[in-house]
Amino acid sequence: MTDIKAALRAQHIETPSWAYGNSGTRFKVFAQKGVPRDPYEKLADAAQVNAHTGVAPTVALHIPWDKVDDYAELARHARELGVGIGAINSNVFQDDDYMLGSVTHPAARVRRKATDHLLECVDIMDATGSDTLKLWFSDGINYPGQDDIRSRQDRLAESLAQVYDRLGDGQRFLLEYKLFEPAFYATDVPDWGTAYAHCVKLGPKAQVVVDTGHHAPGVNIEFIVAFLLREGKLGGFDFNSRFYADDDLMVGAADPFQLFRIMYEVVRGGGFDPATGVAFMLDQCHNIEPKIPGQIRSVMNVQEATAKALLVDRDALAAAQSEGDVLGANAVFMDAYNTDVRPLLAELREEQGLAPDPMAAYAKSGYFEKIAAERVGGEQAGWGA
Repeated sequence: MTDIKAALRAQHIETPSWAYGNSGTRFKVFAQKGVPRDPYEKLADAAQVNAHTGVAPTVALHIPWDKVDDYAELARHARELGVGIGAINSNVFQDDDYMLGSVTHPAARVRRKATDHLLECVDIMDATGSDTLKLWFSDGINYPGQDDIRSRQDRLAESLAQVYDRLGDGQRFLLEYKLFEPAFYATDVPDWGTAYAHCVKLGPKAQVVVDTGHHAPGVNIEFIVAFLLREGKLGGFDFNSRFYADDDLMVGAADPFQLFRIMYEVVRGGGFDPATGVAFMLDQCHNIEPKIPGQIRSVMNVQEATAKALLVDRDALAAAQSEGDVLGANAVFMDAYNTDVRPLLAELREEQGLAPDPMAAYAKSGYFEKIAAERVGGEQAGWGA
């Protein structure tokens, strides 16, 4: 049990700055009281999540949503709050120029604009001390014949190579994939295989990020995780959930058993070893639930799945597998999954000087009432700010 606690204590779960702003679905974004009006207030909210959970010490930024004049000063502000700047997320999907694509656009001018933004994000990494650039492209086509599929892959490869060459020592980029949306006919990075192929060609500073909501129904995500870990190409996770097509619901909300299975493959593949560089990040948008509690609950969900994965009796599992004991092997899995790990996590938090129930502790802290009263006026942060 000591080893399990040590692993849980060492786990870091990064929260995204945009989760603290007003965000939601393509149909409606509901404004809430106390929402941050600038990146500094986003960091203050993220610091609350870390203060109550003890395992969320970094915050991912999204550019230009988190654009400031002085990124080094923003990083200093984060440190003063007890957190740090995590991954820098690029945005090449909200400009009118990108209607037909960004780095895969038919026009060289648009491709140059998009690639320059990605290079700007590396500059921001330098200024903030971030070591990770996150790349997601909405690029794709809606109709057969609209553009040449192969040429778009060539354009993508050319841009990625420029960004890769700009990365400094100790820096990397994570390439994200998504089955569809907003492109309907063909997405330029639709699956892990496409992302993996580009990353392998580029080298060790290019890795794949697995967004748990970006797959077709029934896809075995844990297989993808196991494969990428085996090849040294799993850079991290964007944790969220989906029930049907869209994603960004709280991680573990749709299928907590799947999250457990994914985390087991991380354990099995050595993904908790800091040397692997696997990053555990949330990528969620809270449309109807309160922002900070939504992040706290999400962090707790990842912790619970991780604790259960660590409880799998791997010796018993290996023995059952080697004997071809189908039901016995499955029982080992299910025994771990059905274990109530909440008392273990509560005990761990108390050992760290934290309240055993982060949700209750936050509710009692008065922080929400404070920001609801103070953050009046100005423009609340959202998908466009």
